[in-house]
Amino acid sequence: MAISISDNRILARFTGGVLGGLLLAASPALWAEGGCPCTGSCSGGAAQAEDNVFSLASLMGDDVPFTIGGWTQLGYHSNSDGIFNTSPEEINLHEQWLYAERVADGRCGWDFGFRIDAIYGVDAQNTQAFGEPPPQHHFDTEWDYGIHGWALPQVYVEVANGDWSVKAGHFLTLIGYESVPAPGNFFYSRPFTFNFNEPFTHTGVLGAYTLSDAVTLYGGWTAGWDTGFGRFDGGNNFLGGVKVGVNDNLTVTYALTAGDLGFPQGEGYSHSLVVDATLAEDWNYVFQWDLLAANTDPSLGPDTDFRYALNNYLFYTINNALKAGVRAEWFSSGGHSVYEITTGVNVRPIPNLIIRPEFRWQFADSDQDKQYYANQFAGGIAAGGGIPTGGTIFGIDLIFTY
Repeated sequence: MAISISDNRILARFTGGVLGGLLLAASPALWAEGGCPCTGSCSGGAAQAEDNVFSLASLMGDDVPFTIGGWTQLGYHSNSDGIFNTSPEEINLHEQWLYAERVADGRCGWDFGFRIDAIYGVDAQNTQAFGEPPPQHHFDTEWDYGIHGWALPQVYVEVANGDWSVKAGHFLTLIGYESVPAPGNFFYSRPFTFNFNEPFTHTGVLGAYTLSDAVTLYGGWTAGWDTGFGRFDGGNNFLGGVKVGVNDNLTVTYALTAGDLGFPQGEGYSHSLVVDATLAEDWNYVFQWDLLAANTDPSLGPDTDFRYALNNYLFYTINNALKAGVRAEWFSSGGHSVYEITTGVNVRPIPNLIIRPEFRWQFADSDQDKQYYANQFAGGIAAGGGIPTGGTIFGIDLIFTY
């Protein structure tokens, strides 16, 4: 049965009403703090801001049972990398991000929480519900304005009790090392792995169980990759994984999706393994391996259904205000390889401002590989252009958090 734009709006409003109703129903327990045996507040009230650092949360006071915050990211890059940074030679508003959150803390028994994120900017269209099958009349595309757009990367409620927690709604993925929120990444640019091999968001239910101080298990159901609330016939898959703190200096995270991943991947599975190691007091190394095997939509080309990548990161903390890093990536699709090496620094002149200059090199082994990435992804996954290989890309951005 075809679903119209009007139907999508009705379903989206209904889903929003359900989520809002759950929060209101939970409000007596959510806002009560008496009788909690934990030290301090167990109900996750407003975050405590650092002294002399401006934040939206600090304006709310200590009695508000949730926190708000956000950041503004402005960036410039000299050339397009073919994935996220595709509007070169101008200053872009990448992420104007705001959120409201209450963390569900199960240490004192049943507790309830929620999170809502909204983003405006040139990166917003990468976090919209483009994983729904055509015709894609999801609500957030109606808010696009040229290269800028709106998106709701997260809208979910959460319940926790003891070692268990469950979130239901729309949330960021478990897969991979880097993420959509800019403050969570060292580099201004994103790797090919992040753009082509991993979902950004899911809609569904995800549970977490703290097996021990060192082990956390994840498992749940989602409606595919990058789907929203408009329709749920675009996918049907398992999302899960495990995070293991081997010791104080080594953490290993494995995550996977399997089933109907939705448009355009179709049936398939993906794996992501991330190893995060502290080599010495100021040195940090991260290794990531990704694999995606899927029955991709034929309109995107015959060789886009098997993709894998290896990423290596090395970071050195010079002092509290300066950190250096390098990322080396090998990405393969259909037997064709492309590489990128990115090096840069993070400068933090004040606690809530970070500046990230970088140099990025993208290159391929052969003319066939260059042609493949220039053409194969031009009209499909990398909407609006192919992947350039050769040359140097200079980029710099700043992120002001509050």
